[in-house]
Amino acid sequence: MSDPATPAPGWPFWVGTSWKMNGLPDDARSYAERIAAVDDWHGVLPFVMPPFTVLADVARLLRDSPVQVGGQNMHWDECGSWTGEISAPMLRQCGATMVELGHSERRRHFGETDQTVNLKVHAALRHGLTPLVCIGETQAERDGGVADLILARQVRLALHGLTAAHVGRVMFAYEPVWAIGEAGRPAPPELVAQAAAGIRQELDRAAGAPGVSPPLLYGGSVNLENAAPYAALAGIDGLFVGRAAWTAEGYAALARAAARPPCRGP
Repeated sequence: MSDPATPAPGWPFWVGTSWKMNGLPDDARSYAERIAAVDDWHGVLPFVMPPFTVLADVARLLRDSPVQVGGQNMHWDECGSWTGEISAPMLRQCGATMVELGHSERRRHFGETDQTVNLKVHAALRHGLTPLVCIGETQAERDGGVADLILARQVRLALHGLTAAHVGRVMFAYEPVWAIGEAGRPAPPELVAQAAAGIRQELDRAAGAPGVSPPLLYGGSVNLENAAPYAALAGIDGLFVGRAAWTAEGYAALARAAARPPCRGP
């Protein structure tokens, strides 16, 4: 496998956003130009994930900035008869260094499974992309007392077949399904901390030792009011933000709100 850039766990702190199906070319270029001009990210590691149609433009405009650029999905094959799909080499050619995989919207509406996510993780690593794997439980699964089992399953299957060395090159975003989207509601920080502790145990087990496991981000109704409390949680290494970061000004403000000294919260 090729060696993608290795994310550093813990600190610095990641703050990224996926634009989902938003951003026409003029809007995307304006956004990218604005965040390219930000001269102080307050120690956070920023990344954006625009739609495929503007990915190359955004990557070009951010080439000389600290902001990494990623795709929102990809196929596990390098090429072939996969109408409408995008491959890892295509993302690399567009300037992407990361790729989002397994978002709950992809799982719910487009048939993504833990098995296909695993295939995509392997493909991303082969082609030097850092996979950001989204995991999360539904409200019914949490109410039924199986949230921890669901999260453990998603982590284990996403990392299936990877060596311990390559496990450390994957990132995860814990996004409770009930906390994302227009109808989502922010998760209590104590719940996020509890879930993160269980996820971290799985990541440490897969990595073979504590302290070298993948970064774990939190996403789900993150906004200016709750960014700092989430960022202060001991088990969280970053924030993955939705609509609150869909303007350049909103994104920069969130990065400032999430910035923290290089130490763990209680």
